Amino acid sequence: MNATAILTLCHLNFPAKCSCSFLCKPNLALNLFSSNTKTNQCLQKRSSLSLGVSSSETAHLVVEDDLNAFLQILPCDLRDRLLNGSKRGQLLEVILDLGQLPEARYQGEFGGKYLRSTEVSIEELEYAQNAVGEFGGDNRAGIEGTLHRISAIRSRKGSIVGLTCRVGRAVSGHVDMVYDLLQFGQSILFVGRPGVGKTTVMREIARVLSDEFHKRVVIVDTSNEIGGDGDIPHAAIGNARRMQVPEPSLQHKVMIEAVENHMPEVIIVDEIGTETEAVACRSIAERGIMLIGTAHGEWLENIIKNPTLSDLIGGVETVTLGDEEARARRCQKSILERKAPPTFYFLIEMRERHYWVTHKTQKSVDMLLRGQNPSVEIRKRDDRFNVVIERWQTYDRHEI
Repeated sequence: MNATAILTLCHLNFPAKCSCSFLCKPNLALNLFSSNTKTNQCLQKRSSLSLGVSSSETAHLVVEDDLNAFLQILPCDLRDRLLNGSKRGQLLEVILDLGQLPEARYQGEFGGKYLRSTEVSIEELEYAQNAVGEFGGDNRAGIEGTLHRISAIRSRKGSIVGLTCRVGRAVSGHVDMVYDLLQFGQSILFVGRPGVGKTTVMREIARVLSDEFHKRVVIVDTSNEIGGDGDIPHAAIGNARRMQVPEPSLQHKVMIEAVENHMPEVIIVDEIGTETEAVACRSIAERGIMLIGTAHGEWLENIIKNPTLSDLIGGVETVTLGDEEARARRCQKSILERKAPPTFYFLIEMRERHYWVTHKTQKSVDMLLRGQNPSVEIRKRDDRFNVVIERWQTYDRHEI
């Protein structure tokens, strides 16, 4: 049985007049980048019809976690304690390390909480190992039909001595934070530290693009995190198709295969982390295909300074200016400049689960390389979980 938690949100209302901050209704949010009337009307229609509520009613953020299936791989005493705990809805992961106390970690809390006073035994690790699917080359496995991820730590001899059991959740309603940007058909890169919710957002974007926008969507699912374990993908991705990757090192090849064999309009790929994957992304984008991707890093600057991933935002090169040009710019003769158009039109920094900073990649990169702070868009939820967009904010990576 699926465990479902429903968080009530106020519907996306907005004031009649606004300057830099407003409650998000998609057609207003779009005005930051476009004045396309047809697109705005389409978004307004979705706001009133797709959600099935009027502006005076409430919408819902639905979280499906399949927690019962997750708990079945744990020892009985831990299972009972977590099942009856008051914070089960905030459970993030369970740590089982041989000879150590089992530990639970929760969203919004620093550190973990020990679940009992006796250490984890080898028999308990073997039980959990047998209850999940086969571990791949990246030492990750899953529970078939769910979104949970089990990651192994091995000894030098190859035996499993530790497990990180992470709860996977399908969230419906989170895409409202970026729904207006999806209308552009432009590529979007999400960056953020592990655990901030990048994969969760990608999963719902796949569903919305395939079911509501009627796009041909293909997910390149390297560790089965987006579509879940097993040959049949989780219902959370809607009608999107899923291509599994036999080895993490082959992700870039599967990305190109998806384009050449299956005629997608949208490619979704999680955890872009190598130079070959960055090159594959550029090749796909140059064919006119919309890309939705994620990369680890908290700030746009992390991508700019990363030689492996900098091609995603256009790459950086050193340029020597002439004397007159240097005087006109009031800068040194050797400067850094972007060397190519960015692969991703938008870049979103996921600072927190409900606090995002949106860049138009080309403008932000150019200004940062000149030592200037670009204007960005802050997307967040307020105390009542309304989506609030603050436009034309000066970018400050030390803001929070």
